[in-house]
Amino acid sequence: MKKLLFTLLFLTLGTAWGGAFEDVQAAYGRGDYVAAVKLLRPLASAGDAKAQGKLGWMYSEGLGVTQDYKEAVKWYRLAAEQRDVGAQYNLGVMYRDGQGVPQDHKEAVKWLRLAAEQGVADAESNLGYQYLKGHGVTQDHKEAVKWYRLAAEQGLADAQHNLGWMYDQGQGVLQDYKEAVKWYRLAAEQGLADAQHNLGWMYAKGQGVLQDYARAHMWYNLASSAGDAVATKNRDIIAKKMTPQQVEKAQEMAKACQASNFKGC
Repeated sequence: MKKLLFTLLFLTLGTAWGGAFEDVQAAYGRGDYVAAVKLLRPLASAGDAKAQGKLGWMYSEGLGVTQDYKEAVKWYRLAAEQRDVGAQYNLGVMYRDGQGVPQDHKEAVKWLRLAAEQGVADAESNLGYQYLKGHGVTQDHKEAVKWYRLAAEQGLADAQHNLGWMYDQGQGVLQDYKEAVKWYRLAAEQGLADAQHNLGWMYAKGQGVLQDYARAHMWYNLASSAGDAVATKNRDIIAKKMTPQQVEKAQEMAKACQASNFKGC
C-alpha cells in the first residue's frame, strides 16, 4: 500500500525555511494548493531538499498542479540525492509501483533501504515485503521478519499484522501462535481489518488463545464492518455453532469494542 510521508515532510520544513515555511503551511492549511506550489517552486529550484520533496508530493497527489508522476519523480530524486529521507522513501515507492518510471524493484529496494536504515517505519515495512516476495532482492523470510519487526515495534499496524502472519505461518521464525496473536491484536486494536479477521480465526481455532466462538464472531464482525467479505462469510459460519444468545452477546461485544475504538477488546 502506498503511504507517502506527507506528515514527516511537512513537519520538518520549518527550520530551514523560516517565514517561507509558515506561508506554505498557511496556504496548504486553507486548501490553497496553487499558492502553496507557487511558494514551493522557487525554493525547490534553488536546491532546497525539503521543498523539492514536498513539491514532488504535490505532483504525485495532483494538489495545486495537474497530477504528473514523472514530475513527481524528478523532484523526489533531487531531494533523495540530497539524502532527504522522505523523498528517498517516496522515490522507492514510485519505482516499486512503476509510477513516473518503469517499474524497477532493485531501484525500489535501493531507495527504500536508505530510508529504512534511518528508521522510517513505512520504509522498513515495505522493505520487509520486498524480502518476503523476493522483489529486487533474493527472497529471505528472516530478513523480512527483521524489517517487519522494526516497523512493528514503532507501532505500524500493517507491519504488526505482517509480523503476526510470519509467526502464524512459521516463515522466517519458528511457528508461534501466541506471538502471532500478540501482533495481530496490536494491529486489530488500530482498526486494521485484516488483523481483526486473522485474530477472529485464531479464536475460532483456539490457536495461541483459548477457543472462544464469541470473540471469534466479534472480531469477524468488526472486520466485516470494514468491508471484509471473507470475514462476513466466516462470521456467519461460526454463528451456526453458537446459540442465539451467544450471537447476541458477541454482537454486543463488537459494538462495545467499536465504541472504545478497539481498545481492551
